[in-house]
Amino acid sequence: MPARARVVVIGGGVIGASVAYHLAHAGETDVLLLERDRLTSGTTWHAAGLMTCFGSFSETSTRMRLYSRDLYARLEAETGMATGFRPVGLVEAAADPSRLEEYRRVAVFQRRLGLEVEEVSSGEMAQLFPLARTDDLLAGFHVPGDGRVNPVDLTMSLARGARNLGVRVVEGVSVTAVDTRPSGAVEEVAGVRTDHGDLECEVVVNCAGMWARQLAERSGVVVPNQAAEHYYLVTEPIDGMSPDAPVFEDPASHGYYREEGGGMMVGLFEPVAAAWHVDGVPEGFSFGTIPPDWERMAPFLETAMARVPVVETAGIRTFFCGPESFTPDLAPAVGEAPGVRGYFVAAGMNSVGVLSAGGIGRLVAHWVVSGRPDQDVTGIDVARFRPWQLAPRHRAERTAEVLGTVYAAHPPGTQLTSSRGVFRSPVHDRVVEAGAFLRDVSGWEEPAWYAGAGRTPTAEPGWGRAPWWEHWEAEHRAVREAVGVLDMSFMAKLAVRGPDAAAVLDRLSAGAVTERDGRITYTQWLGADGGVDADLTVTRLAADDLLVVASDTASAQVAGMLRRGLGDADATVTDVTADLALLSVQGPSSRAVLAELAPATRWTTDAFAFRDARWVRLAGEEVLAVRVTYVGELGWELYVPAGAAPAVWDALLRAGEPHGIRPVGLAALSSLRLEKGYRDHGHDLDNTDDVWGAGLGFAVALDKPGGFVGREATVALRERGVPRHRIVSVVLADPVPLLFHGEVVLRDGVPVGDVRSGSYGWTVGAAVGLAGVTHEDGVTREWLDAGAWEVDVAGTRHPARVSLRPPYDPTSTRVRA
Repeated sequence: MPARARVVVIGGGVIGASVAYHLAHAGETDVLLLERDRLTSGTTWHAAGLMTCFGSFSETSTRMRLYSRDLYARLEAETGMATGFRPVGLVEAAADPSRLEEYRRVAVFQRRLGLEVEEVSSGEMAQLFPLARTDDLLAGFHVPGDGRVNPVDLTMSLARGARNLGVRVVEGVSVTAVDTRPSGAVEEVAGVRTDHGDLECEVVVNCAGMWARQLAERSGVVVPNQAAEHYYLVTEPIDGMSPDAPVFEDPASHGYYREEGGGMMVGLFEPVAAAWHVDGVPEGFSFGTIPPDWERMAPFLETAMARVPVVETAGIRTFFCGPESFTPDLAPAVGEAPGVRGYFVAAGMNSVGVLSAGGIGRLVAHWVVSGRPDQDVTGIDVARFRPWQLAPRHRAERTAEVLGTVYAAHPPGTQLTSSRGVFRSPVHDRVVEAGAFLRDVSGWEEPAWYAGAGRTPTAEPGWGRAPWWEHWEAEHRAVREAVGVLDMSFMAKLAVRGPDAAAVLDRLSAGAVTERDGRITYTQWLGADGGVDADLTVTRLAADDLLVVASDTASAQVAGMLRRGLGDADATVTDVTADLALLSVQGPSSRAVLAELAPATRWTTDAFAFRDARWVRLAGEEVLAVRVTYVGELGWELYVPAGAAPAVWDALLRAGEPHGIRPVGLAALSSLRLEKGYRDHGHDLDNTDDVWGAGLGFAVALDKPGGFVGREATVALRERGVPRHRIVSVVLADPVPLLFHGEVVLRDGVPVGDVRSGSYGWTVGAAVGLAGVTHEDGVTREWLDAGAWEVDVAGTRHPARVSLRPPYDPTSTRVRA
């Protein structure tokens, strides 16, 4: 045990070994890897060892898996230790129309990223994996480069590679806590405590697997992963089971199948799972197993075995149950904790740790060494988690459900049902009375659409049109033609107060947020490389009183960035999300409705200009009214004290009735904002985008005194010339096909990008979306206009219009009316 190391990696499973290996390859060799028992203990030693890339709409996930697959194939040549990688191929079965539609869309998306995948018939599947019954399957997808790996060998090879470059690997040392010290308004890592003494360090990487939550909580870091039972069986040798047989997966039968020792491994992802040790994983658990629950698992096992009938008569060598850990949204927890500088996490792998380990390790190492991730991390950033997700009941219920979705079909509209209603809007009862179909939004119950008062809203997930679309269309058109009111109370609201508040926010913001009191500014917060880390608004009420509003998913990240940005400034940050309802009144008749409710206020453009913010009296309450829109119409956002929100909601609907007002849900919000080309961070925007490529140069104030974080990189990017990657608006020519996410965009028959967000545009009369497209010589209007554009929807190409300007009101005449 040394007295000091710059970086301490905690956990010697495949993830920790990969992080250490990649840190060394990135030039950071003052690294200590600590393992409480022996390398691979915990979950790595019993992992099934699948190395499969198919099935994800995430570019980040796909690229990490492709990188991992390539690394495992070449690692032995570097370290002299085999990884056991065998590229035997993958056959993924589609047993129902919804799953087939999903897989066809996934296949198109992943082919663009370099994955070799082809659709095969049920007969071709039988040839590829003869032991499976395939006559009732609709189709399959064959990935010849995928396969399997030995998790223990892989971990040892990564550790050897790390050692060869100077990393110290110490087994038998348990980390009991991470020490921190104050650093401005946040904490920073100072060292670690172990059962063999303490040591100093600057950075820790929590790769503690299913123990990650327990360790992180001691430092105030939220990593809500939870261990759960995971099952597989291994048969005695089976005639015809070749070591070169592909991995076969039939999610509808809950099973994956591969060769193991001449027999067959049958792995299970049951639709209703079981959390394990919600109270905390025992510290001394290492290479243990869990007693199997035969009664619970029998129906799922029978279904899985029926897909490969030979298993039903083969002898069973092993029936294994061991723990795996899962996060509430089935995505990894990766990155630097928002409240503790130097505290990184790489945990919560959701049974894809082995096949993601190479890519995860490379990403985290780059982040530690450079200070920035070089991939989109908005979907996996540990900063997305909130403290309420640590609650034992939430972890138990959500884990049982979310593990069951691993092998479920995922049509649009699919929702989780556990741990609902953690937060409720101040007008929750009102939206329920109005017939809202509720959806979960970061723990909030929010309306997706309204069936109408006295009606019970129902909806089934699906890839096509549904009966409830008539309600969605009516809400969309109400905003475009009359007026609608949206409950957006789930938005994160942070009050920044104090003598230095304005200066701190001006430094963080790329826009000029302190021009004068009573103004709202749409702005971005950038990284040192110019990447967009946050997309939000700042309202200056006074020089020492400002309000930051960001999306629900960005709440913890924005708060963390803000507190880090405070340094020693004389300012405070207070989360006022629960204190203020946010009611958005939008549409050409919004001015008339508000004028009737507050006749003492002048609502005309000359008196209440776009971006103005002022206190007004509505329904007898003091309300902050801000003239701004996220739907592309004349409108105001009203920040209402929570207790007064029901009265203001009622008053708005009464005053708006002669004007055709309707409550409007999030489905319409999406279709409205996409017609107008408004971006959504985490979907259309991420940390790899810059303001120029994102089309947000108008929001940047390069000449403001004092500059801003990321200014130098932003100037350099502008001087580089026309962006090679840009976000563009897409509208299909045919009104029938639908866009959701991940559909590939082609110019003159060549794939150049994909749809980041899609919806149906009721005003433009066809599917509409925002896409990212790339051209090495620059994405110009001339290049866009000169091409013939198509979008590939599940294997069928459809003509499209692509432009830098939005299809609806490109000059924003209606917004400034």
